[in-house]
Amino acid sequence: MAELPKGINECSGIISLRPNEIWLIEDNGNPDILYAVDSSGQMLKSFKVKEAKNDDWEALTVDLDRHVYIGDFGNNTNKRKNLRIYKVPNPVIEPGDKIEASKISFRYPDQDAYPPEKNALYYDAEAFFHYEGFLYIINKNRGRPFNGKARVYRVPDQPGNYTAEWIAEFTTCKDYRQCQITDAAISPEGNRLVLLGYGNLWVFEDFRRRGFKNGPTRMIALGASTQLESICFISETELYLTDERSHGSGGNIYSFTIPLPLKGKTKPE
Repeated sequence: MAELPKGINECSGIISLRPNEIWLIEDNGNPDILYAVDSSGQMLKSFKVKEAKNDDWEALTVDLDRHVYIGDFGNNTNKRKNLRIYKVPNPVIEPGDKIEASKISFRYPDQDAYPPEKNALYYDAEAFFHYEGFLYIINKNRGRPFNGKARVYRVPDQPGNYTAEWIAEFTTCKDYRQCQITDAAISPEGNRLVLLGYGNLWVFEDFRRRGFKNGPTRMIALGASTQLESICFISETELYLTDERSHGSGGNIYSFTIPLPLKGKTKPE
């Protein structure tokens, strides 16, 4: 475990582009900045993201060409009509302290009311990942009563204005606090997808073949009670996680190794 730099209190998305280095963002109310820190929590570099207002930056992901995507789609009240994703070049090789961004704007195909009824608050999101030319967005269900369902949408990874495509729906679990999705990451080979919640991981094994069919293959309890918001892979089984700093706790980088699945086991571990 390592502490994030002082002043980074609301880390909302992370990626790793090379060993022992993490790129991160903060959510709404914070600057339009992409930061780099090392695995011990020391600040390395930062970029002002040009023409990219931080309405509510909630997630980071990266493609195979090292383009970085900033998910500006936090939507707690389900009222936003300006959902977008910013695409920036590989920050590792960019000079200076400013970085250009292009914009991918989108709307959800099944949202007709802003906001919808309380039992249909499906249009907040804090999680996405890049896979084979598309950005897959996974919602944070804020519906009352909470039913544990998560919806998956996708948009192309090219700048433009899109109606997102509905892909899948699955159930995590039924506890409102424990079962909302706060981030997602796909392994370097694309065979394992993980979703993060406040204390849980949901794992989709053999993702290339199975996709979202039948939902997560297993749930792993992390034994944590802090506000875990961000996750990224550094190998096929090794992860970094971060949490927000709140009430004297959090604001840390954690490492975690996913245990290999037991044959035939799909229940919580």
